[in-house]
Amino acid sequence: MAEYLKDCSVPGKMSWEELEALCRRERLHCEQLGVNGANVKDYDVEFLCDYKKTKEEELYLVKWKGFPESDNTWEPKRNLKCPKLMKQFHLDLDQELRRHKRRCTPKKLDKEVASFLVQKAKLRQRLQRWEAHLNQTRNHPGRIFVMNEVDFEGPPKNFTYINNYKVGQGIVLDEMAVGCDCKNCLEEPMNGCCPGASLHRMAYNEKGQVRIRAGQPIYECNSQCSCSLDCPNRVVQKGIQFDLCIFKTENGRGWGVRTLQHIRKNTFIMEYVGEIITNDEAERRGHVYDCQGSTYLFDLDYVEDVYTVDAAHQGNISHFVNHSCNPNLQVFNVFIENIDERLPRIALFSTRAIRAGEELTFDYKMQKVLTQLLGIIHRLCCEQFPVEATAERLLMRGSCCFQLIQGAF
Repeated sequence: MAEYLKDCSVPGKMSWEELEALCRRERLHCEQLGVNGANVKDYDVEFLCDYKKTKEEELYLVKWKGFPESDNTWEPKRNLKCPKLMKQFHLDLDQELRRHKRRCTPKKLDKEVASFLVQKAKLRQRLQRWEAHLNQTRNHPGRIFVMNEVDFEGPPKNFTYINNYKVGQGIVLDEMAVGCDCKNCLEEPMNGCCPGASLHRMAYNEKGQVRIRAGQPIYECNSQCSCSLDCPNRVVQKGIQFDLCIFKTENGRGWGVRTLQHIRKNTFIMEYVGEIITNDEAERRGHVYDCQGSTYLFDLDYVEDVYTVDAAHQGNISHFVNHSCNPNLQVFNVFIENIDERLPRIALFSTRAIRAGEELTFDYKMQKVLTQLLGIIHRLCCEQFPVEATAERLLMRGSCCFQLIQGAF
């Protein structure tokens, strides 16, 4: 029986950190948890809650990992061995003091400032847990970071990170791709390689940069091909290669995405993924999203306007990329395993060199949406809703389009 159970596991009632804290509290040694006679009296600082300064020393109110807040204690600075937490605490403190137009750190913090520091620390923990979950879920090399230095908004509710399309009810993806027999797809393509089989040209150069015009399709090699995974005609399928950061914007556009690495022009960045639904279902959901003031619907209209990608509740990091009328990303239709032209994969490539730290944006093609929104706003005007507030809520993710709406009134 034991051999059948050796790989089984059941959910624990306590986390690893809680068990470790329990061992320290009860003075128990546990080799698996790393608690022994030398460190059983050591406690980990979870975050710093407050600060005060006396004539003799600086003191910090400490929240201990694995213990309730009722067990928080004031500790002198010399006893604390958490330089990163201390540095972050003072960065948050300086930010809040500037907001209150105070130049110097007071000897004792008032309740409002201390409350801000605790909320900020708890938010950072929530975002760190979400960041860890995103990185456990992703199947691509590029790491995901999360940052909010603007307000207290945490991870989005009702959003699941996925790596590939999720097929909606009643839709079937037929893998119909035919493979190539090339040994060197770029330099010695046989019959034009996979692009040639569909009467198109090779989309990439030797560095994997796209070299065709926007609007032309990309046909990559697939699982039926004889070439290796290192083939230069395999780019989008390798996934996100760059470290990216989901961050809260300072100008009211919600979350955004910035690159943490320099990106060359014409380089693949990410796919736009979500749930594939029919256009009829998209129309139904669109009415709901319009009332909520946001939409994540992307029409797959390369040849026919039959299907739509809905990334509202299921998607990847592209869910957080904002709109711009002057974007640094360009959409391309890509075909790999499935060559049904009604169901392309949506890939985003850089239109220019992008600096590390720069926000990534693409054009949502808002003209159709603008027409719909103007109609909605006119109806809301009749119901005595404030026009500008409504328009701003509906288009908070695209400030340039908000200006267009303002100009219409």
